Amino acid sequence: MTRALTKAAEVLRVEDLHIGTADLRLVSDVSFTLARGERVGLIGESGSGKSLTALALMGLLPEGVRATGSVRLAGIDDDLVAAPEARLATVRGAAMTMVFQEPMSALNPSMRVGDQVAEVMLLHGTQPDRRRARAAAVTLLESVQLPEPERLARAYPHQLSGGQRQRVMIAIALANGPSVLLADEPTTALDVTVQAQVLDLVLAGVAARDAALLFITHDLAVVATVCERVLVMYGGRIVESGPVREVFTRPRHPYTQGLLAASDLAGSGSDGRLRTIPGAVPAAGRFPDGCVFRTRCPNAAADCAVLPGWSAEAEGGYACHHPVASAPPPAPVQESHIPALQVHEGGFPELGEPGERPGEPLIAVRDLQRSYRRPRTSLTQAAPPVHALRGVSFDVAAGQRFGLVGESGSGKSTLIRLLAGLDSPSSGTITFDGRDVGGQPERRLGFLREQLQVVFQDPMGSLDPRMRVRDIVAEPLAGRREPDVRGRVSELLDAVGLPADAGDRYPHQFSGGQRQRISIARALAPRPSVLVADEPVSALDVSVRAQILNLLADLVERFRLTLVFVSHDLSVVRHVCDTIAVLHGGELVELGPSARVADAPEHPYTQRLVAAVPTIRGALDGRTTFDLAHGVREEPA
Repeated sequence: MTRALTKAAEVLRVEDLHIGTADLRLVSDVSFTLARGERVGLIGESGSGKSLTALALMGLLPEGVRATGSVRLAGIDDDLVAAPEARLATVRGAAMTMVFQEPMSALNPSMRVGDQVAEVMLLHGTQPDRRRARAAAVTLLESVQLPEPERLARAYPHQLSGGQRQRVMIAIALANGPSVLLADEPTTALDVTVQAQVLDLVLAGVAARDAALLFITHDLAVVATVCERVLVMYGGRIVESGPVREVFTRPRHPYTQGLLAASDLAGSGSDGRLRTIPGAVPAAGRFPDGCVFRTRCPNAAADCAVLPGWSAEAEGGYACHHPVASAPPPAPVQESHIPALQVHEGGFPELGEPGERPGEPLIAVRDLQRSYRRPRTSLTQAAPPVHALRGVSFDVAAGQRFGLVGESGSGKSTLIRLLAGLDSPSSGTITFDGRDVGGQPERRLGFLREQLQVVFQDPMGSLDPRMRVRDIVAEPLAGRREPDVRGRVSELLDAVGLPADAGDRYPHQFSGGQRQRISIARALAPRPSVLVADEPVSALDVSVRAQILNLLADLVERFRLTLVFVSHDLSVVRHVCDTIAVLHGGELVELGPSARVADAPEHPYTQRLVAAVPTIRGALDGRTTFDLAHGVREEPA
């Protein structure tokens, strides 16, 4: 028999929530409460069970997956776990709503944006007719700070940017004044300034309605900035919970300690390596017996295999049996069990006698401009021009780690396409080791295809799902003089820290971090001298991000690569690169040593980028604040 809500302030009570299939246990013994107006963060790596928990609260579990336990919502007599779909449909979108991670998947591509906002109000009867619902939808779109709300209300989702689509999702979620808002990774992979704007809107929306917020993310800095309490989830269980300041300054569980250490890009060891959590989250439902974290835990003891970690005093029921009170951050994990490659005769290409001559850069960009035209929107008006790059000039020396920073639309992707010879500039020049790249036909770019390789942001989108990994890595070697292709593939997979049998599997059988390692191995196959990494860690968990950044640093050092690292996250680029170039509106607005650009930016746009990045230290020191008038802001130390 389930209990009713025991405190007047409680709006949501979850007790003994279990989620699974007929054969697998996915989430176990999850219990927590949300009070009116409270902001709670739910953190953990991908595969920990965060999103599945949120879907269970909304009654949206996939077919074949069922939940048991109790979910009670203020004002609703029924237990939502046992409630029929007809009852859940009256709750979803009204008393409890959800902002999903990928708005393009959540929005109906065949409906105009304004009609989708109006629909949720009509379904729940908060507006009496379609005309008033459409007027209210425009008002809501304006409240989430969308420009020209009346025009955008007539647009379709594909005509909006990612940040604009996420604002539409927020408008839909807040339309009926919910008492509980679930936000599932709503800012993942967004630019830092857009992320700050989205966070402002979410917080302002729940504050204005005195709603409870459950904010699901793997970004601990965001939780430190926007939440009062935090739940740490691993292996389908809550392993630690409490006030944000207490958990983030005095973490008791080794998993929480590992997450905090991996999040700290400024806290690398003396060798510059980031701290990581060894291993990876077990596959869903394949968690070990006893303590779910014991296979990755530095404090694990023999009894962890049989003790479940149960503690009656801990909210959620789980605590560590072997905690290290006030433990220092764990030492950097040396993933480089990675041996040096056995390179065939000739080795990796020397960076060219001309490229190493004093004063001559390996890559030289001069007054680069690229313009194109958007598709026509009217038969009577010419297609509007877009100036993607405006007179960009810079040099990259051999062996340099060069970072490109900027928001979406700043020109980063256009610049990368030009550097890789995949597009031609409107004017200006690009030379690689003294040879012209811009505007050359493909038959004359063989030297560039050998010397420059790209690692893309989304490995799943850049890896052929029908090919085995060994064939993916070997593909760039086709037509080249490689005496032992199979041996070369094995060496590369070992170099990026993948198991020996990885070559026999397909991309979908790997985690996101492992797929990125496959992409790096493929890029290294033809022995390039320049590696271009285009947002390679933007959507990865903090622990996986640290592993990939360490791996890139190891490979660049070992193979004497020149690195061009592209990102919207200035803190990541500061750690990886020795030089930072900041793009804004197609112009290079700032260029200089990483420490100077990140710590003492001169251009107002760079200053805004720095201020928009939330940090754990800034939040705990009181430098990161939120109020309805000014939103989330990070003050300088």
